[in-house]
Amino acid sequence: MKLIAGLGNVGPEYEWTPHNAGFLAVDALAARAGIRVTRPEAKAQVGYGEVAGQEVILAKPQTMMNLSGVAVRMLLERHDLTPADLIVLLDEADLPWGMLRIRERGRGSTHNGLKSVIGAVGTDEFIRIRLGVQPKHLWGDLRDYVLCSMDREERRIAEEMAEEAATAVEAILTEGVAKAMSRFNRTAAAAGEESP
Repeated sequence: MKLIAGLGNVGPEYEWTPHNAGFLAVDALAARAGIRVTRPEAKAQVGYGEVAGQEVILAKPQTMMNLSGVAVRMLLERHDLTPADLIVLLDEADLPWGMLRIRERGRGSTHNGLKSVIGAVGTDEFIRIRLGVQPKHLWGDLRDYVLCSMDREERRIAEEMAEEAATAVEAILTEGVAKAMSRFNRTAAAAGEESP
């Protein structure tokens, strides 16, 4: 069984903000697999089912972004899973819109949700898929940017990127992370043509 957790903030005011790209990706994956992510469990909304022939738990932590790791750790413990069974989906302001980046590990992040997960599970040795939401121009404080509503073009790209992230999860489950990385990790130049 795999735990696939999308990071985001709870509430309609955050739904279409860059910081909720992880939630959007879980929603896309759930829609494909016919899984309802509505059951309250371990400070998260969860859904159970199969993705690419594997049993999965899809989760959207309800703790707000900076405490996401609490729900992730509780779900891992409740289902006797380890960080090796975890895939995290999250936004990444350092990547252009439309670009995905799959990694097997790594601490070098300013993303507070990812920091929370690493701290809570006690390791950075888990798969994460970053979804690019880079601002079009310089922002003084990225915390303000990632909580601003997306414009129409950004929403379009976010929906496409969520679908691609869902495909990337399926590829990880069927082909392994190394093949998925070579397939989905593109250069900024290749992704730049899709940026708003």
